[in-house]
Amino acid sequence: MLGFTLAFIATCLHVALCFAVAPSLIGTTNKLRAWLLGRRGPPLLLPYWHLAKLLRKSTVLPDTATDLFTFWPLGAMLAMAVSVMLIPGFSTGLLTGPAADAITIVGLFALARAATMLGGLETGAGFGGAGAAREALFGIFAEGALLVLLLAFALLARTTNIDGIANDFRAAHLGISVSLGFALAAMLAVALTEAGRIPTDNPSGHLELAMVHEAMALDYSGRLLALLDYAGALRLLAWMNLIGTIFLPFGMARAGDVLSWPLGLVLWALKLAVMAVALCLFEVSRAKMRVFRVPEFLGAALLLGMLASVFLFVAARIGA
Repeated sequence: MLGFTLAFIATCLHVALCFAVAPSLIGTTNKLRAWLLGRRGPPLLLPYWHLAKLLRKSTVLPDTATDLFTFWPLGAMLAMAVSVMLIPGFSTGLLTGPAADAITIVGLFALARAATMLGGLETGAGFGGAGAAREALFGIFAEGALLVLLLAFALLARTTNIDGIANDFRAAHLGISVSLGFALAAMLAVALTEAGRIPTDNPSGHLELAMVHEAMALDYSGRLLALLDYAGALRLLAWMNLIGTIFLPFGMARAGDVLSWPLGLVLWALKLAVMAVALCLFEVSRAKMRVFRVPEFLGAALLLGMLASVFLFVAARIGA
């Protein structure tokens, strides 16, 4: 009974922290990127103020939109919210752990992407349709690369559960290897694409012909736009948690051991900070690539994922 109570408290703490911290990641990356470019940058709390402002504004519904126009932002936000709840953050052994299957996570990401695309297609506007078409093209390669990576992790950890992968990687004391390096590079490429970051998309750009994620939200306003913006923040946090849990599981707390929670919380915050700094350094040193070059970029990620799977399969057969 005590173990279940501690797991319940840890799960509630995980969910509350993730939902509260998600907008701060956007503010932190914007501030760091501005500092690296020699500018003062926006306030760290600007994403929270922006969401509060949008929630107070009225929603304008286009005449060409259907009755489902108001549903797609909610669907995208709920899909990302469930994925954030399932992916471990500071601790393993949460009550959501048994449901945190990697295939389920991929499905939730795809569901959020589909809802955003359908929202962009609702009004029949040209920019929304162009953004949805690009998102569909990118999603084909991104999902393929991610599924291949899951095969590599399943070969190594003998499970597709995120909790199981983290525990196996932590217990195995894995060092730096070529296969894991390929897997990390492939996952970073997919994460940058899914989160709409440079080099595949520019979250701070407003050139309609080059936008992808922002183009699908041009017709939304008020509370509906707040849902889409919050879903984008949750998406970035979900990918950081996923990368940190799989590749940096060391120091994660255990839900049944309350004494390990403080260290797990500190290391989780440190991992998020390091990944935010690395993301900003990468973005200021790279330019956004052309749209037709993105499939080549994701094709390279797919190839790296396949190489990681092959190497891990060979290593598993030799070890057996």
